[in-house]
Amino acid sequence: MSNSSYDIIIIGAGIAGASLGAALAPHRNVLLIEREEQPGYHSTGRSAALFSEIYGSKAVRALSRASKAFFENPPEGFAAAPLLNPRGTMFVATALQAEALDGLKAQPDVSAHTRWISAKEAVSHCPILKEEALIGALYEDGSADIDVHGLHQGYLRDIRHKGGEIQTGTAVKEIKKQGGGWHITTSAGSYSATTVVNAAGAWAEEIGTLAGARPIGLKPKRRTAILVAPPPEHNPAKWPMVMDVGEEFYFKPDAGHLLVSPCDETETSACDAQAEELDVAIAADRLMTAANINVRRIEHRWAGLRSFVADRTPVAGYDADREGFFWLAGQGGYGIQTAPALARFAAGLILNGEMDPALKAFGVDESALKPDRLWAKV
Repeated sequence: MSNSSYDIIIIGAGIAGASLGAALAPHRNVLLIEREEQPGYHSTGRSAALFSEIYGSKAVRALSRASKAFFENPPEGFAAAPLLNPRGTMFVATALQAEALDGLKAQPDVSAHTRWISAKEAVSHCPILKEEALIGALYEDGSADIDVHGLHQGYLRDIRHKGGEIQTGTAVKEIKKQGGGWHITTSAGSYSATTVVNAAGAWAEEIGTLAGARPIGLKPKRRTAILVAPPPEHNPAKWPMVMDVGEEFYFKPDAGHLLVSPCDETETSACDAQAEELDVAIAADRLMTAANINVRRIEHRWAGLRSFVADRTPVAGYDADREGFFWLAGQGGYGIQTAPALARFAAGLILNGEMDPALKAFGVDESALKPDRLWAKV
């Protein structure tokens, strides 16, 4: 480590911390601290990321729209391959879910990016679906798979190229206000900074507590995923992602297999999440209920943590009571697809004291993201 004093220290080198670090490094002396030896070991590295302009809360959708240009045209040399690979998304519904489908379709920013298709057409896109069980679907043509590894590594390279530092295998032990800045004690030494950014993912509430900040009500929730083989007569490569409109399951092609999730949200502590047998069984059962497939073997299973606050919208902004302490947390399942815009938003507040005005054109609203909104409801 070349020095121990920085303008900004970011705690967490997952997609949130890495993207913000890349935005700040050209302008400030930046250090990223990561508790794991490998950045992105937890939520970032376990994401089945899809770019969708209609997924998540109103604020999340706005951030996704504002991120699209970066995904489509990243800076020269940022990544060796395209960050997006087209993959349609079908939101399917049974007769019992007709009201939910109509409600989704009625939302203006959803209707602007989807088209209604019949059950027969849904099956033409994904032949294993049980046509008799469906009343139809909404189809989003503009969604795409995200190269999570390429995106994350691009940001980490950017930080180093722009003069920032990354310290892995470094657990934060103590955070104290000291004069006009902060003093951080870690397992690798002590560091100081004017600004501390809390981008610690599922551990963000724990980091906030160390800094003496008021809790934001962050809840880590476990989500399970499995890989299974498709029926031998089918090649799923061109199939869309299939999402149950009630969010009880989704499945999508993944390197010749089907990645399946029961969309579970089991509240847990911040940890190295592991798939539970019951959730694995539920995933397989929901797939077999919706599709003509017999799951005989689970090829791979894993779980990740998606951390939410009460309104399921990211928290990005300065803590009102702890000067120089910046929250960047609660991205839930949307952290990858919103990373470019959320980093741009946070960098504007940190560098200039205001969000980038260009983000307003996409519907990004500072008041919907700031920590104060949560405490006002307490």
